[in-house]
Amino acid sequence: MMRRLVPGALLACACLAAQAHRFHAGITDISFNPGTGSIEVVHTYMAHDVEALLANLYQRQFDLSDPQDEAVLRKYVEKQFYLLAADTSHLPLRWVGVTTNVETLVIYQEVEKTPLAGAARVHDEVLSDFLPDQINTINVNRGGTIGTLTFDRSKKEQALP
Repeated sequence: MMRRLVPGALLACACLAAQAHRFHAGITDISFNPGTGSIEVVHTYMAHDVEALLANLYQRQFDLSDPQDEAVLRKYVEKQFYLLAADTSHLPLRWVGVTTNVETLVIYQEVEKTPLAGAARVHDEVLSDFLPDQINTINVNRGGTIGTLTFDRSKKEQALP
């Protein structure tokens, strides 16, 4: 399932790359993988925006192929993005990994052995705490039906469609 989502997310961000200096955007795809029984989350951001955030926070350059630098990014993302159950408890998002290229950074997470119905709300402040015009779009795939949410600095948490 993740393999099918990644090309679409990369294509969308590649289109956004041409506009990278005009606006800041991120795309997250959330879906259920029936093969693993897990919720899969794939985030795609402009690499330049993430590099600028980390440099601003820590006053140094980062190499996300270094496990220690990836751990810094992981800590930030886990603070800024989470899924909530109906009882408002945080679902245990497991960090699967990150891939980067010159234009994009793709982060993979999952909630193991949990149906998508187990997630009631989503909180997303990734990069919007740093970039005032950051817009994050979340696409939720429920068995082929896609629901879309938009987050910005003023809208941080919403019910999943």
